[in-house]
Amino acid sequence: MELHDVWFVTIAVLWTGYFFLEGFDFGIGVLTKLLARDRKERRVLINTIGPVWDGNEVWLLSAGGATFAAFPEWYATLFSGFYLPLLVILVCLIVRGVAFEYRAKRPEERWQRNWEHAIFWTSLLPAVLWGVAFGNIVRGVKIDADMEYVGTLADLLNPYALLGGLVTLTLFTFHGAVFAALKTVGDIRVRARKLAFTLGLLTAALALAFLGRTQLDSGDGGSLAAMVVAVVALAGAVVAIRAGREGWSFALSGLTIVATVAMLFLTLFPNVMPSSLDAEWSLTVTNASSTPYTLRIMTWCAGIATPLVLLYQGWTYWVFRKRIGTQHIADAH
Repeated sequence: MELHDVWFVTIAVLWTGYFFLEGFDFGIGVLTKLLARDRKERRVLINTIGPVWDGNEVWLLSAGGATFAAFPEWYATLFSGFYLPLLVILVCLIVRGVAFEYRAKRPEERWQRNWEHAIFWTSLLPAVLWGVAFGNIVRGVKIDADMEYVGTLADLLNPYALLGGLVTLTLFTFHGAVFAALKTVGDIRVRARKLAFTLGLLTAALALAFLGRTQLDSGDGGSLAAMVVAVVALAGAVVAIRAGREGWSFALSGLTIVATVAMLFLTLFPNVMPSSLDAEWSLTVTNASSTPYTLRIMTWCAGIATPLVLLYQGWTYWVFRKRIGTQHIADAH
């Protein structure tokens, strides 16, 4: 296996980790409106991800940095062609981080309510836009012979990509509802289970349509196997949450995300960004990659830093593993 293939797999793993972890982050943000009944319950949901949300975003920074260094042509075409949706995602992530930190800085109801609205919308929009973006990457976009995107914003809002956006939104919200059931106690835990079951059924219907279309368009044996794993894992997650087994349900909903992302990257390889105008103009792991020397340096750095990051993040989750409920929230909040 060549180094550019190794880094394609590495980038796929980084995106998988990001969607697995940030997926329930986004889901919790959406659930502050769908699940929480009052300000205290919203605080419970926010506290479930309070110690970890910023660490989860490290995976996005790593994925973007790895793409920039390992596949500069891919990075350039992607960020120039998808400039507006990626800018919206970036702004949402910035505002979302500020909202988490500033919400409780002042006691006024209007102040806290506005930041809670910000948390909801800045969780919902990226959850949709990431699905739209990856749907377009897999489907192919208008790239010319100079490796430049020549389409418009309207070209990115096609039915297949929009369906992908709905899939990521419902899947992340389902993942978040299962996480909420796993991390809370009392009435909010019971309601999180019920809502997760309903969201799981909706997600299953949308995911079957999206993954089935993807497999028919550009799938092979490997992507079919990943699709089967995703569908079976999602069904298992729904059954487990119905039975009150939150731990198993969370593991299986996470496996659904892992298998779904794996399927998308399997259908993509060896392309990194297919051209819908001419297959010869597609960006591949070969023509979009950096020099072998750059890839070797990156491999050594990643080999040293990655285990340290994983150990630290795993320790963080272990420290903040206990469940919380409304009884843990002071009345002043």
